[in-house]
Amino acid sequence: MQPLVIKVGGALLDSVVEKAKLFETIATLAKQDIAVILVHGGGCLVDEWINAVGLENQKLDGLRVTPKSQIGLVSGALAGAANKQLVANAKLAAVNAVGLSLCDGNSVKASYLDPQLGQVGTCEIGDAALVNTLLATGFTPFIASIADDGEGRLLNVNADQAAQVIAQLVGGKLILLSDVPGVLDADKQLIKQLTPTHANALIAQGVIAGGMKVKVATAFETAKALDGSIVIASWKQPDDLLAFATGGTCGTTIEP
Repeated sequence: MQPLVIKVGGALLDSVVEKAKLFETIATLAKQDIAVILVHGGGCLVDEWINAVGLENQKLDGLRVTPKSQIGLVSGALAGAANKQLVANAKLAAVNAVGLSLCDGNSVKASYLDPQLGQVGTCEIGDAALVNTLLATGFTPFIASIADDGEGRLLNVNADQAAQVIAQLVGGKLILLSDVPGVLDADKQLIKQLTPTHANALIAQGVIAGGMKVKVATAFETAKALDGSIVIASWKQPDDLLAFATGGTCGTTIEP
């Protein structure tokens, strides 16, 4: 069965009950011999750390601007505090988690995305050996969205895009989880199925904007690359993962 790649956002870190339920669901999937990889961001924690030292948080088209002066804080928050907190919490549900970043095992190849964004990277598949070895031996990789440029410098990668590349790396099914049930229309109603034409219309109207615009764009790229549908759903309803992993539906299905 295909591995299930789950992307979660930083808001999950502060959601104790939902986080526990999600990890219980991941443990259930493991008992059903469904391998899971969790890819995470941690924007809320990064915001806190940057504000705490008196620096400014900046966004450009839904992506975090990451100057060289801030990459240490960003990587420390994501690959350090957030990653290890998630691993520690997962252990309470008997999930055999291993904390990693995109740097580890040459799993991805990263490059600079846009000079205006600073130390922000885009990535493509690299070597699957480390991740596949962990999956084959019963571990659940928890991967923070921090990569490197191959010359010793760290890069902040959008976690949705990181999850896309990890899904491609292992040939897995991808579900993007956030604190909303999926993509919503102008009336805040869930869109159960989204095509490129419909998405472009909603983007033009400003209905899909900011972080969701990035998420939707990444989902379409991934769906095309994997030649299969991608799901955007909520971590507040982790039981949906069980249905999705076995061929069911939940959230918004993104068609290639």
